Amino acid sequence: MKTICIKTNNESSIDYLLSQLEKIKEKGICVSSHEFKVFNNIFIHFDENKILFLLTELSNILSSLILRNYEPIIAKKIFYRNFFYFDSLEQKEILEKINQEISNEECYSIRKLILFNTFYRFLAKEHTLYLKGFITFRLENYINELSSQIETIINSYIVEKEYDEFISLLNLYVNTEQSKIDSVRLIYKNQEPILLDNNNKPIKYDINLTNAKYLSDISFSSDDVIFNTLLNIIPKKIYIHLNNKEKNEFINTLELIFENRVCYF
Repeated sequence: MKTICIKTNNESSIDYLLSQLEKIKEKGICVSSHEFKVFNNIFIHFDENKILFLLTELSNILSSLILRNYEPIIAKKIFYRNFFYFDSLEQKEILEKINQEISNEECYSIRKLILFNTFYRFLAKEHTLYLKGFITFRLENYINELSSQIETIINSYIVEKEYDEFISLLNLYVNTEQSKIDSVRLIYKNQEPILLDNNNKPIKYDINLTNAKYLSDISFSSDDVIFNTLLNIIPKKIYIHLNNKEKNEFINTLELIFENRVCYF
């Protein structure tokens, strides 16, 4: 018989490990727990021909333990160490966003695979694992991946916040400026947007970029031209004909800025 020993003083970790190990008990594998002076030791005794099965199961259990019991604490430490400059309200919002999005199946699977491989490679060579020390010194690849995912989430938060501020500013502008026309019609012809006046005649666009109130960061598209024109004339009503075309980001943005001025026909 061979033995793998996991050493920890964390009660919730002990309870989780013992409950999960209980599920894989079979002939040739037995589990016991003994509290010594410094650590509570969990012993897994196994026949040598069970080594591959045990390494797979044990690495999976330990990976899930880290994600379940330790990751929220690790994620907070990463956040406060690297992104301390956000104010308290932003910190609360971002931490909530992090907790929601790191549970995304794809992101979660990547982190679990990294943990699994780390535990498997270690236990294939060493049969004693000090859990706290392992978490502190041997999870560099996992920490790097979690940090990268957190950074992506924070960048997304910043972009969303800037977008919300942008929408609020334009909404304020629309609601404080004088309308220059009662209504316009926005239709799509060959997938391109066209603005028509009350007489169904095309509205002349102001394509002078130096006077544009809105510009795309990437290119000056037809949507940009329409958008800038609407911001110049500020119609009281915008009638949109989608013609079986689903609402796109541009239409959704118009709704946010012009609110109840937007109608459909």
